[in-house]
Amino acid sequence: MGFQATTSPRRAVRWAARAACAAMALAGLAAPAQAQEAPVPAAVQQAAREIATELATHCPLAPAGDTAAYNACRKALFGPSALRAHLPEILLWGRQSKTPNATLRQTNLTQFAPDVWTNMYVPLFMFNGRHTVEWVPEERMFLVRLEAAFRNRLAPGQFPYPFWHDEAKWATYENANAVMLWLNPENRQVRAAQFTDRAATPLLQPVTPVQHAKYEGPWLWTDEKGNTQPAVTLFDGVYQADNPFIKSIDRQYRDLALQLRESQCVNCHVPSNPDKMTRLVLLSTPAHAAGEVDRLIKAVREDRMPMDEFRLSYALSPENKKWLLESAEAFKTTVRAAQAWEQQAARKTVSGVQSSLNPVEVIK
Repeated sequence: MGFQATTSPRRAVRWAARAACAAMALAGLAAPAQAQEAPVPAAVQQAAREIATELATHCPLAPAGDTAAYNACRKALFGPSALRAHLPEILLWGRQSKTPNATLRQTNLTQFAPDVWTNMYVPLFMFNGRHTVEWVPEERMFLVRLEAAFRNRLAPGQFPYPFWHDEAKWATYENANAVMLWLNPENRQVRAAQFTDRAATPLLQPVTPVQHAKYEGPWLWTDEKGNTQPAVTLFDGVYQADNPFIKSIDRQYRDLALQLRESQCVNCHVPSNPDKMTRLVLLSTPAHAAGEVDRLIKAVREDRMPMDEFRLSYALSPENKKWLLESAEAFKTTVRAAQAWEQQAARKTVSGVQSSLNPVEVIK
C-alpha cells in the first residue's frame, strides 16, 4: 500500500517562500553583486588634484640623469608647498609589499620627518599630473595613485643612500611607475606613502638600467675630490651655498655619529635595517638625523634606546648618555640655526630688500 503525503495550503506557502529565499541565496553565491565604490569627497579630490598638479609643475618628466631638474624639484618642495601642507609630523615611506593584499601594518616602512621626505625622496620621481583616487576599506583611507617615473641615472651622491645595497629595492625604484599616497579621510593628511612598479599604467618613459657594484657601506663616504657624500644629505641643493652653518652641521653630525656608534645606535638605525624593524628610523646621515633629532633626544633621556638583541630597551651608562645627549643637543642647535638663516634669507628675497642679512653668530 503506497504512502501519500498531504500538505496544508498554509504550509505549502511557507515552503515555497523558503525555497525562493534559498534560491536567491544560491544565486548570490554564484554571481555576487558588484560592490559599490564609496564616493570620493570633493575635499579629498581637491587635495589630490592640488598635489598632483604641483608635482607635475615642479617635477615634470625629464632625462633620468638631469641633476638641474632634480634640484629644481627639491627646492620647490622643500619650502612651503601643497604637498608639504598635507604632511603630518611623521610620515611612513617605502616600497609596496610584494606580499599580495598586505596591509600597511604588515609592510616594512621607514619613518621620516616631512622635510627629509620632501628634500630627498619625492624629488627622485617625476610626474605628469595624472592620478586616481579610491577608498580602501581595509586601510580606512583614500589612496591617491600618481603616475611617476624614477631618476635612476643621477650621480650616487644625489641619492639619500645607495639604494642598490639591496638589488630588489633598486630594481623596484628603477622601474617604478607610480607613487601612492594614503590620505587620512578626516584631515586629508598623507599618513603613508609608497612607490611601486606594479601600477596598472605603463612606464612614463623607457628605463635604461644602471648597474652598480654590490654596496655594503659606509653610508657616508668621501669621494675622490675629498667631498662628503651623499651630498644631498648635507642639504646641498636646498640650502644656500653661503649659509654659514653648513660646515658646522657636517662637523657636529660627525661628533654625534661617533657617540651613536659608542652607544650601539648605528647597529639598528641604518638603511640595511639589520634588525628588520617594521618601522625603521634612520640616523645614518646629517639630513636623516636632523629630522629625528628631537625624538632621538627624548628616547635617550627616557632610556628607551638603545635596545639589546631581544629588542628590549636599556639605559646607557651615565657617561655615554651624557655625551650622546650633549652632542645631539649641539647638532640640533646648529640645524635650527641653519633653518632660521634660510627662512630669514627667503623673507629678504620675497620682500625685495637688498640689505645684508642680520648678523648671526656662527657656531664654531
